[in-house]
Formats: sequence, structure tokens, C-alpha cells
Amino acid sequence: MPSQPNSHRLRRGRHSEPGRAYLITAVIHLRQPIFTDWRLGRLLVRELRRAHDSGQVDSIAWVVMPDHFHWLMQLKVTNLGNVIGAIKSQCTKSVNQATGRHGPLWQTGYHDRAIRDGEELLPSARYIVANPLRAGLVKRIGDYPLWDACWL
Repeated sequence: MPSQPNSHRLRRGRHSEPGRAYLITAVIHLRQPIFTDWRLGRLLVRELRRAHDSGQVDSIAWVVMPDHFHWLMQLKVTNLGNVIGAIKSQCTKSVNQATGRHGPLWQTGYHDRAIRDGEELLPSARYIVANPLRAGLVKRIGDYPLWDACWL
């Protein structure tokens, strides 16, 4: 039985389209605030940048929150599930090695929202980078160490 009722339905009809922008959200298993330790958050950042640098995606904006991340990106040449799966897998290995922990790091799956053609990316990017402010983690976004946007 899935831990979230009907979570299997989220995957039904999922489609990856190279050239399309996506807003991705992935959540830590049991919402543990693993990335409160920003050094562990940097391990996830390394994987996001690796996907960008390898040409799989163009990163537009991202933020790593204590128990999840948001990522606005444009898919280039590969399958969305493969990109997210590789990021989560490599991040899990790195975090487990750094902390000595074992077992799953991420909840199964992820949430994605395809950005429609002609839809502005800037409102989604602003939503992403303002997450630490809305969560009360900082008073100024510049004080939060785990975010970036391509417009900087």
C-alpha cells in the first residue's frame, strides 16, 4: 500500500518534453529537516549543478529548503524522471556517506508542473527563491545560502 493514497496516480500520464520548462518539488523522507545543515544542502546543490553542466537541463532557479527542494529548469535532451532520479540517488549516496546514515533520503516520486508556452518564468522563480522568507528562515533572501537564479 502506498504511503500516500493515490500517489501512484500522479505518475499516470506523466510526459517529458525536451525544451519544456518544469517546476520540480521533491521532499525528504518523513520530512526530516536534513538540509538544515547547509553543508548537506550543498551536496544536493552539487547534483543540481551537475545536471545543468552536463547539458541535461538549463537551471533557471532553485532553492534547497530544510526538508525539500524546488527547482525551475528547462529540460534539454533527456527524460525528466531520469534526471530527477539520478539527482536524488547521487544526493542520497553523498548525504549517507557524509553522515553515516542508511536508508532512504527522499520520499518516492516528485511533483512536477510543466510551464506552458508563453507562461512567464519569473513569477515561478520569485516563488522559489522567496521560500526561505515565507518559511521565516531568514529576513532577507541574501542571508539564505542555498538558492540561485539565472538572472543574478
